[in-house]
Amino acid sequence: MNLRILVVEDSETTRRIIRAILETSEWKICGEAKNGRAGIAQFKKLRPDVVVIDVSMPGMSGIETARAMSKTDPLVPLILFTLSDTKEIYEAARDAGICALVSKEHAWDLVGTIESATAQRSGSDQLVQ
Repeated sequence: MNLRILVVEDSETTRRIIRAILETSEWKICGEAKNGRAGIAQFKKLRPDVVVIDVSMPGMSGIETARAMSKTDPLVPLILFTLSDTKEIYEAARDAGICALVSKEHAWDLVGTIESATAQRSGSDQLVQ
């Protein structure tokens, strides 16, 4: 499956890492954004199949960004990319429409998580882990 992925991450280095990991598959990074507002604009313009969102960005958090994206299109899998996976983040992510969390410490898990999220996404409120 040729997925089109939008990456919303403020760190250029982390965006490069995500790009390198995801481009090992047949997937395409269709867009990148440095912050939540730009990410929402790209989301509406590009209509990606999947979005990888950093939890902590200046101006607008990944949770707020995901909430806005979910209102636009609740069927697009949103994956939160985070250093901390506390119970509070997990609950906020679920409430914002995020379908999966991936720890930045286990960045290679993005591939399997995207595969699971796209296969299982059918309006479920369960997060893929």
